[in-house]
Amino acid sequence: MALKYSRQRQVIRDYLMSTKEHPTAETVYAHVRKKYPNISLGTVYRNLSLLAELGDIRRLRMGDGVDRFDADTSAHYHVVCTECGGVSDLKMEPINRITELADRNYPGRIEGHITYFYGVCAGCCGKNREKRA
Repeated sequence: MALKYSRQRQVIRDYLMSTKEHPTAETVYAHVRKKYPNISLGTVYRNLSLLAELGDIRRLRMGDGVDRFDADTSAHYHVVCTECGGVSDLKMEPINRITELADRNYPGRIEGHITYFYGVCAGCCGKNREKRA
């Protein structure tokens, strides 16, 4: 699908490409407003949804009702901090075997998987150590 160029969409995409964070739409909105003060939150939501549908970015559905977005569309996993709620990339080899196992045990066709790991991030681990000291 050929889309008409949009400066606002490009700024949203550029922001996502510039961060290792996995921001919410509201966070993207706050950053994009610095360059485009008149942009609406609805415009940010629509463009994030469009970019995700096109496969230019990844929508992360964390199960808490607040989607996060990632410009890295390569196969990789994420860790969700159970203390602060932050999301970070987990650098490890993809577990393709899990998809194969699921496919063998499902009467339909498994096309992929999304796995989130949960733990405590380094920042929160440091805070917890400081509290105990």
